[in-house]
Amino acid sequence: MKSAYPFNLRPTFPPASETDRWLSCCCAQYSFLLADRINRYEQGRFPIKAYPLACLHPDLQERPDYYSQIRPLPQLKKSHPWYTEFYSQVLQDVAKQVKVTFDRFLKGDSNGKRSGRPSFKGRNRYRTFTYPQFKDGCLQGILINLPMFGKVKVILHRPLPDGFNVKTASVTKTTDGYYITLSLEDKTVPEIKPDFNPDKITGIDVGLKEFLTTSEGETVAIPQYYRKAQKRLRVIQKRFTTQKRKQPQAKSS
Repeated sequence: MKSAYPFNLRPTFPPASETDRWLSCCCAQYSFLLADRINRYEQGRFPIKAYPLACLHPDLQERPDYYSQIRPLPQLKKSHPWYTEFYSQVLQDVAKQVKVTFDRFLKGDSNGKRSGRPSFKGRNRYRTFTYPQFKDGCLQGILINLPMFGKVKVILHRPLPDGFNVKTASVTKTTDGYYITLSLEDKTVPEIKPDFNPDKITGIDVGLKEFLTTSEGETVAIPQYYRKAQKRLRVIQKRFTTQKRKQPQAKSS
């Protein structure tokens, strides 16, 4: 069983600026990897009718995938020393996000629905970086120790359930502060899946002329409880208005 627990972070001023620096680095890495995929994708599209039968064309290169994009990270840290200040798994997760985004553009999601062409994200739109593997013991009281980031105060408004292990951690910047979402997992708790027959599902549409209409065309009339009780209500109201009210008695001193 998997579950997600969001908590509020209370970083001091230096960690807060450090969070913005990490987000800026991840945003730059995201744009670089996405541009690499888009360029290779465009270079591999050759309109056949626009070329003669005999022509020279550049050698086709393999389209980048997740592993080919994380392989240059060690060399990138040598050519750009400031990349050594960021956790390698966080940068690898950026490549994974690019892969998921581009796969939805080319292949579609699990339902076969394809998304539009991936767009680049500005620094104000890139707001989350993720630790895909979270070590045990990083949560120490009201402090959480993020690898290569430091210890940050976290508001634990509810305790973590017993038996669950923290698998991933995502730090998000919002308009009202910083949050961390812990992904928990307990393999001993079975997943509860709904047991129903999809062929017997009925859709219901509530309207004004009819109380409801089902997907099979059946309609249910409006009960109109008020209209049915209106005559009886008129009699009761008339009886109430003509009833003599008792005068309150003065209290004796």
